[in-house]
Amino acid sequence: MTVIKGVAVAGIGETGYYKRGTAPYGALGLCVKAILAACEDAGVDPHELDGFCSHGDDRNEGVELAAALGCNELRWSSIVWGGGGGGLCGALGQAAAAIISGQASKVIVLRGHAENEGARLMTAVSHEHMNVHFRAHGVVSPTQVCALRARRLLDHDGVPADAFKALAQACYFHAANNPGAVGRDVVLDDDRYLGARYIAEPYRLYDCSRENDGAAAILLTSVEEAASLRRRPVHLAAVAQSQPRHWGPLIDNDDDYTSAGFKLVGERLWRATGLTVDDVDVTQVYENVSGAAVAALIDHGFCTAQSAGEVLTLENLIAPGGGLPVNTSGGSIAEGFVHGIGLTLEAVRQIRGESCNQVPDAAVSLLIGGPVAPFVSSAIFTAEAL
Repeated sequence: MTVIKGVAVAGIGETGYYKRGTAPYGALGLCVKAILAACEDAGVDPHELDGFCSHGDDRNEGVELAAALGCNELRWSSIVWGGGGGGLCGALGQAAAAIISGQASKVIVLRGHAENEGARLMTAVSHEHMNVHFRAHGVVSPTQVCALRARRLLDHDGVPADAFKALAQACYFHAANNPGAVGRDVVLDDDRYLGARYIAEPYRLYDCSRENDGAAAILLTSVEEAASLRRRPVHLAAVAQSQPRHWGPLIDNDDDYTSAGFKLVGERLWRATGLTVDDVDVTQVYENVSGAAVAALIDHGFCTAQSAGEVLTLENLIAPGGGLPVNTSGGSIAEGFVHGIGLTLEAVRQIRGESCNQVPDAAVSLLIGGPVAPFVSSAIFTAEAL
């Protein structure tokens, strides 16, 4: 299903971001704290929760969460297999499916981790994720995989390196107005960006996402139920997921090597909803690295490789005046990184009118999951039902 009818966000909650390995609780405790905050935001008794969905190899199973929260009954528990951050919006789709089908009525979408027990970074470079094909060629981290694709995006497709820089600078520009952003004190001017060390060429330090402990949760219900709760409903209008043919992690030599994997997702979203990129008021795009986010924006049709230099400028990417404001809380690069779940909260805050960098009268908010993942997904939130 792409278009979703009758499902809304009733509440959101988060723990904030901790330096990797320093959280005061384990991952389960962080998730419970975020879920309780989402329930308080919505005005919902946590005992009434009956479903949980996640992505990115989250270890916080529904049965454990339900027991910790004292839920009256657990009716739905699921996770998006594979894809890491690419499954971010897929988890929203699972929650919507549970609600629409009557399997559950109050479903939490969450992601949380604490590095001192979850070892997400070790998992990211494990044999499971970086298979023998990668390791035999000295590729042992996701940043290196993305860097290979980025190099071709620059050299073959002709996307200017300034587009990468502009996206990173937009994230830090927005983080400066966000008291909860880990990178709020970083002034990312050209000299600081270009003077930073390479992590995996062409990616410098400030092109790369952070690694943090923390958790966040989104409470989804039916629109009718959400209307009776504390906050004005934010509609989950559409979700699309895809793994195109010949796309995946086995050899990392895809036919469309410079794509971020979203071309079919973008086409499906616009065709099913009747919306276009011109209708989108604000976008949150998962940016494990800046160039992958640029590729995702190209895949969704905001620009082409040839026009990226004109469209993806700092002035155009920042709120409130830019025509394509992105990552208005600072995103994974400058706010904090827990597998992208914070981007979901910011997509909702924009529709509510509660962002630290609010886009005036935001009515259509696009959320793009992790790019260059084996399985990717995107979602649209709206102020009114489509």
